[in-house]
Amino acid sequence: MIGRLAGIASRSLFVFDPEIAHNLSITALKTGISPVCPPKPDPRLTQTVAGIRFENPVGLAAGYDKNAEVPDTLLKLGFGHVEVGTLTPKPQVGNDKPRLFRLVEDRAVINRFGFNNQGHDAVFARLSARGDSKGIVGINIGANKDSADRIADYVLGIRRFYSLATYFTVNISSPNTPGLRDLQARESLAALLSAVLAARNEEADRAGKRLPVFLKIAPDLTEEGLDDVAAEALAHELDGLIVSNTTLSREGLKDQVQAKQAGGMSGAPLFAKSTAVLARMRKRVGPHLPIIGVGGVGSAENAAEKIRAGADLVQVYSCMVYEGPALPGNINRGLSKLLDHDGVASIRDLRDTRVDYWAAQPL
Repeated sequence: MIGRLAGIASRSLFVFDPEIAHNLSITALKTGISPVCPPKPDPRLTQTVAGIRFENPVGLAAGYDKNAEVPDTLLKLGFGHVEVGTLTPKPQVGNDKPRLFRLVEDRAVINRFGFNNQGHDAVFARLSARGDSKGIVGINIGANKDSADRIADYVLGIRRFYSLATYFTVNISSPNTPGLRDLQARESLAALLSAVLAARNEEADRAGKRLPVFLKIAPDLTEEGLDDVAAEALAHELDGLIVSNTTLSREGLKDQVQAKQAGGMSGAPLFAKSTAVLARMRKRVGPHLPIIGVGGVGSAENAAEKIRAGADLVQVYSCMVYEGPALPGNINRGLSKLLDHDGVASIRDLRDTRVDYWAAQPL
């Protein structure tokens, strides 16, 4: 009943401009009251990835709680982890409004936010106030649009938040900061990973703990680009990949009016493309490098299929716009039922069972 009411409340936000609706949802969560009942923990969904114990495989992708305003309330919805950001050293307002668009018929979203966030100092103070709060909170770091040294911005993110993060995500795949995706090119990526991981290693020595660093990539990379990312990830002993960010593709969309909006598209239409890229990366990097699958996860079957294609964990965001705050709990309940039905002892046993199928799908 509570979940049904939460879904109705979520859909009622559709009467508002999308960005206003997003801000209202953050305001509602600031009460600290979870609008849904999370599922009971299922030990079959628990696994250790990149040295971190995740109670379930469903996380919230960066972009929703950009300024780390409500990570603990979000964890109460049933997420196994929450990723905040993207955070840049200096505050920035992002691109001009309107910059968020719903494609309801497609169950998709287009955004061109441009890393709008309050900057390192404000978010550091907010996360510090969490005190001993439990739960996995990842920090997604980026570079300011006007930065003279974007690699230095990522290094600053590592150093600033090392005492507060559970893990880091290096975001070089947003299409909404001009030139950012150029950092995925092999030479640039090598320089970035060298600097970021050197900073992580120095901070690890000081803190006495080693935090994982993930790299978030775009779904629009060519086969050669995927080769380059895989090679550099392995050469630098990166801790994992997040596949993928939003896409510039508009293929197959029904809403051809909103499809003309500039920005990255996410939601249900991204599922097949992002899952094919995920499987291709799994085949390139082998079985040991952790991968988080993102893109179009709106059900337990979507999540299971990402895992079958090679993901260790999944993240959701845009599909929650349409499914409401009960989505993470519903996915976890559905995964438990799937394991019951298939007689599978652990969610880990699903991984890679359809990687060949998905790797063969067209991009």
